[in-house]
Amino acid sequence: MAIDGMKAALRSWVQRPDDSTRLPDDRAARLIREAEDHGPNWFWQTDRHGRVAYLSDKIVRVFAAADIDPVGAALTDLLRIAGAESGPDDSERTIAFHLSARTAFTDYAVTPALAGGQDRSWSVSGSPFTDPYGRFEGFVGTGTDMAAVRQSDAEITRLALFDSLTGLANRQRMRISLEQTLAQPGYDGTALFLLDLDRFKAVNDTLGHPVGDALLKQVAERLLRAVGDAGLVGRLGGDEFQVVLPRMGNRAQMATLAQAIIASLSQPYFIGGNAVSIGCSVGIAVSPDDGATPDVLVSHADLALYAAKGAGRGVHRFFHDALLEDSRSRQQMADDLRVALSRDQLRIVYQPVVALDGGRITGFEALVRWQHPTRGTLAAQEFLGVAEECKLIEAIGEWVLRTACHDAASWTGDTRLSVQLSGAQFANPSFPAILTNAVARSGMPAERLELSIAEASLLRDMRHAVATFAALQGVGIRLALDDFGAGQASMSCLRRLPLDRIKLDRSFVRGVSDPEGRNAAVVRSIVTLADLLGIATTARGVEYHDELAVLRDLGCTEVSGPVYGPPVDGATATARLLREGGALTPQGPKAERAARTRMLRSTTIEVDGRRRPARIRDLSTTGALIDLVDFGEGAIGSVIRIDTGGGHWSAATIRWAEDGRAGLHFDRPIVVERRMTIRRKE
Repeated sequence: MAIDGMKAALRSWVQRPDDSTRLPDDRAARLIREAEDHGPNWFWQTDRHGRVAYLSDKIVRVFAAADIDPVGAALTDLLRIAGAESGPDDSERTIAFHLSARTAFTDYAVTPALAGGQDRSWSVSGSPFTDPYGRFEGFVGTGTDMAAVRQSDAEITRLALFDSLTGLANRQRMRISLEQTLAQPGYDGTALFLLDLDRFKAVNDTLGHPVGDALLKQVAERLLRAVGDAGLVGRLGGDEFQVVLPRMGNRAQMATLAQAIIASLSQPYFIGGNAVSIGCSVGIAVSPDDGATPDVLVSHADLALYAAKGAGRGVHRFFHDALLEDSRSRQQMADDLRVALSRDQLRIVYQPVVALDGGRITGFEALVRWQHPTRGTLAAQEFLGVAEECKLIEAIGEWVLRTACHDAASWTGDTRLSVQLSGAQFANPSFPAILTNAVARSGMPAERLELSIAEASLLRDMRHAVATFAALQGVGIRLALDDFGAGQASMSCLRRLPLDRIKLDRSFVRGVSDPEGRNAAVVRSIVTLADLLGIATTARGVEYHDELAVLRDLGCTEVSGPVYGPPVDGATATARLLREGGALTPQGPKAERAARTRMLRSTTIEVDGRRRPARIRDLSTTGALIDLVDFGEGAIGSVIRIDTGGGHWSAATIRWAEDGRAGLHFDRPIVVERRMTIRRKE
């Protein structure tokens, strides 16, 4: 300990008063006072007769409380060996022996010679000292309050094993507990829960770290109540928590507890006038099935937590072997992705963005693809998650930006290029410089570039987002908020950021043509608000003609998606702009329809009360494709009846008819599985 060195130095200094290197008297006195006042140690000195000449004030006060003045009293009258009766029974063990023999002693356990003195535990050490002529002058020594030392040691242990913010066990204690639990012979299973708070970072970034800390304390309290006596709860750091549940081998019981934890932590919190909502995901590994050592169990619980997050968060998942295979696959993909960057295996395709008023191309969205040597062409969503994990997302993003700007420089007119940014790119302080360089080298006017940024990337640091937006708009670049409405703070982004465009989340576009749904009303309100703010709107992921019609009626500015065909390469994009002034004709199905089962089966239809043979080629819950019929165009809109299997008749409307075939729409959905089962029995 550092104080031991101080004691030795002070003893050495006292014994060598002629040493030219000794500390000045005032500095030595300050050091002594510091040690006396702020630690468990104290000092004493006797004359050549063993009487106390100096004693630290805090020890003087102990004796003064019993009306004893220790200065001038014999040291042997003030201290007694701990555990011994009053009086020197064994002279070789007593302080009196060392005083008379003028020999040093170390760490004798003593108590004050007072009534009730046994309640105090001290340790004393001493050494004889002489004057410059070698004549014995007395003893100088130190003492230590062992109770204070034990209290200090206990506090050090607490800090070493407990989280200072929440009071929960920390990572070290959780590991020790897990090791001890797994080492017990004959245990019947131990469950390990890993918990990660959903949306906690957004709370920290928007409301500040003091609110975040208060939130973590409330989370800890709820966790303790939910787990109770079933296990040990700990905080690993940040918003990660862990629960060790010994002797819990029932997976149904584990699932019930996990759901109870998720439900409890997902309830609103009220902190400093703010209502805060977060969520929780849980990964579970069970020993011995999922691992018999702490490292393996933690690793497998982490994989289960990863699966829970991938399932949409707010859920729990158990570890299973397939997750380990997924992990190996992600690692292999990460290795392959590093090779892909060096071997030019990435390419860009362009999805047309079309104005609803006129049907002409106004721009293209740049989408990255990976031409994998064994897996074929991979879409962005299949590998960008891995790219983020292995820290390659910025390199890929910069490559996409530079390549797309180079391709777009040859486009005609004011055709816009839309490039999506990752959170890591946007957070990079050097990004504005990287962007400016890419645009300048391509020769493309800056005002033709539009950057799409997801809401989550902005919420990480809204102050940084505001400053970066201002810098980008200063050079003429347009800014768009991607997947508008999918997050929790879209309205806040509209209020605080100078956006040029919002891109409607696909969840609002899907079903917008359903007259019984609410998506159309939601889209109308978003479009109206955006129009009032002078912000353009783009609906992404449009697949069907009827969606186009409704979005046009709702006032949406532009659309993109499969309804205008698949994305194309740069050369084809340029050709489309040159052909017919960039006008595009919608492709694909007219309306969304249920998945169809292909078959070839005889059936019977009933038209105007008369039954006729026909054949089913496709069957879904909402309709069927039939042939061997001779309906004319006049039959379109008529209602007929059809045997969908096993004598089950359904009413259907003829939607179209040509070349001996007809499309039917059932008045009420049917259960295809049941019809297929009946067919097999037939």
